[in-house]
Amino acid sequence: MTASFESIDESVIIGGRLASIRWRRSVRARRVALKIDPQLGGVVITLPPKSSRRAGLALLRGHETWVAERLAALPAPMTIVAGGTIPVSGKTHLIVIDPKHRGAAVIGDSQIRVSGQPEFVARRVRDALQSLARDKFRASAAAKASLIPAVLRGVRVKDTTSRWGSCTADGTLMFSWRLVMAPDFVQDYVIAHEVAHLRHMNHAPTFWALTDSLTPHRRAATAWLHNHGPGLLRVG
Repeated sequence: MTASFESIDESVIIGGRLASIRWRRSVRARRVALKIDPQLGGVVITLPPKSSRRAGLALLRGHETWVAERLAALPAPMTIVAGGTIPVSGKTHLIVIDPKHRGAAVIGDSQIRVSGQPEFVARRVRDALQSLARDKFRASAAAKASLIPAVLRGVRVKDTTSRWGSCTADGTLMFSWRLVMAPDFVQDYVIAHEVAHLRHMNHAPTFWALTDSLTPHRRAATAWLHNHGPGLLRVG
């Protein structure tokens, strides 16, 4: 199997339904692994360098019932289109094409106004959400870091599928831009969690104590992400 195999997607029958499978080859993987990818709406199977596709399929078939149940439980995709709605900070916003508007999409209290043709709506709305996420997350992270205090090297937003946030050894924080669609209290917790990692690169009791000093929302936010987080990954 060549390195190009990493980009291969295929469809297979799982639990009587057609499902998408994405194959990934990883030099760091020590064993065959599978996970449900809400953004893909399917299964990702990761193979170590010397493992075969047959080994991946064997793992899939051995967990077929679990996989089928998890796929069936995924929220329906939410397409970004004119006339549709999308959450921003947990509040429903209507996407409206405004012929008089020029420039980037504008996010208001209950609407997102977009210019141009319908085929450009999704990209422009995503760009606006990512810009909002950068501004909000940078301001919040900086404010929380100043309370500890801790050195914050920077804040970046990406489109990640496995983490809402992360902290690098050099003090750079990364957040999924999709987090900006979650309620403010959820954003507050995730940012506080990553800022606390600027002082503690672990999950020891001292880390959780610091996190709780930066936000009162840990339990409510983690419950919200467990119940509703996969839905944010289905927006696209």
